[in-house]
Amino acid sequence: MAVILETLRLRSLLAFALLLVAILITFFVVGGKIAPAPTTATSHIANICVANLTKMDAILDPETCNRIDSIKDAESDPRQIRADQIVFTIRFPHQGLSMSRWFQFVATSIRLDLEHDPEFHYRKNADGSPPSLSFKATLAYRNKQGPDSHDWQSMYTSLQERPLVCEFVQSQSDSNDGYYNCEDIPFFEIGNVYYEEYLVNVRLPSLVKNNQIGKITDINFVEIHQNGGFTKVWFTLKTVVAPVSILILIWFAQRVKKLRRDSLLLEKALFCLGVVTAFMNYIRQGLFYGMLMSFWVIFAGEHLVDQPERNNLKSYWKQVGAIGFGCLSLLIFDLSERVFWNIRGKRAAIPTMSRARQLQYRGLIYRFEFLLVVTILCAGLTVVFFVISSVNEAQWKFGEEESTVEISSALFTGIYGMWNVYVFSLVILYAPSSAAPITDDGSDENERLELRSRTEVRVSAGETEESVVYQFTGKSARD
Repeated sequence: MAVILETLRLRSLLAFALLLVAILITFFVVGGKIAPAPTTATSHIANICVANLTKMDAILDPETCNRIDSIKDAESDPRQIRADQIVFTIRFPHQGLSMSRWFQFVATSIRLDLEHDPEFHYRKNADGSPPSLSFKATLAYRNKQGPDSHDWQSMYTSLQERPLVCEFVQSQSDSNDGYYNCEDIPFFEIGNVYYEEYLVNVRLPSLVKNNQIGKITDINFVEIHQNGGFTKVWFTLKTVVAPVSILILIWFAQRVKKLRRDSLLLEKALFCLGVVTAFMNYIRQGLFYGMLMSFWVIFAGEHLVDQPERNNLKSYWKQVGAIGFGCLSLLIFDLSERVFWNIRGKRAAIPTMSRARQLQYRGLIYRFEFLLVVTILCAGLTVVFFVISSVNEAQWKFGEEESTVEISSALFTGIYGMWNVYVFSLVILYAPSSAAPITDDGSDENERLELRSRTEVRVSAGETEESVVYQFTGKSARD
């Protein structure tokens, strides 16, 4: 049974390709010109509060607590402030702003400023590993309106230990002086931003645990969240794409159902890939990539010229089962080892076959090569996307920056649109074509010609003699 890709005229195929390109451009333009940047990073410097000895575990707000300017002030304070009374407080977002549920997530990190003190300095462990920073963190929330608009409500409290990696940078003017350059420490993440304001309290335990980290002077806090404007654009794209995906799947299923035969394994795999892609508009993309790899394996196997058994999922249980552990390695092996060499070896034998058989095998090769080119193009663009995105987000950008095009947003929406267009263009182009005749019993729809080369083609002087032994399974090809 021919597919639409084989029956389309060149003009129609070019028109379809231009339509797909226009759709892809639309996805990139929406991300680059309409959507804001995917994320925003804001920097905070922790305020230092002094806890009341009678309420050591109370949540402290930097606007109402007993604040001091620095750790040195605590050392010289006549109240004899203890180390466990020091609380580093961070309130975000900045005053006058509000968090929103459109933000989707919040990721944070902290970086410590250490004072160089020869008597109480930063020391690595005996094995050369960095010392551990022990701290107690409390996360609280409140809303500007409603029942949670007055007092801070505790959300989480946890005791944590994180490795503190710092390097001493010696002063050029004084060999005994310098400063510590410490790496950022991952702090916490919030998967759903339900509340408008958040407050963080960080307490350091006694010096028994933190006796190797040196003197802490400040804690720098960085908060990163997904922009609400980008979330709205992203949600709108998925809302538009999802029903279109479902309509294409219904069309494909009805087209296969009209055939007076059972659906082929390749058609089932293609339909499952479309279903997973449609669900990708609502869930994470891991399921999509797993199904995409499975489809490639089945597609490659069904287009092998000398495949002894077709249209049977059991023939692929090893490949499909291994996808969860190494789908990328399996794909590279399957394409390079089985398919490329198979097509290269069998292409030379096609001219010795009858006209009907030439059309049969050239159709198989054309289908595969078309998918291969498009797949390599999409995969290459995806790799470029990750590289550019990594470079673009390598350094946090603070404040407002003028830009006519949001590159990161354009890449996010463009690659998302590209894979949707890729899958559903395959569903359309590899759907059974109505231009092919349908027999009464439909038996020839399952015909598969299997070519196996037993010897090489021997060419005698003055004539061409075909000495290749072809072994065919199934019925004869249609003339």
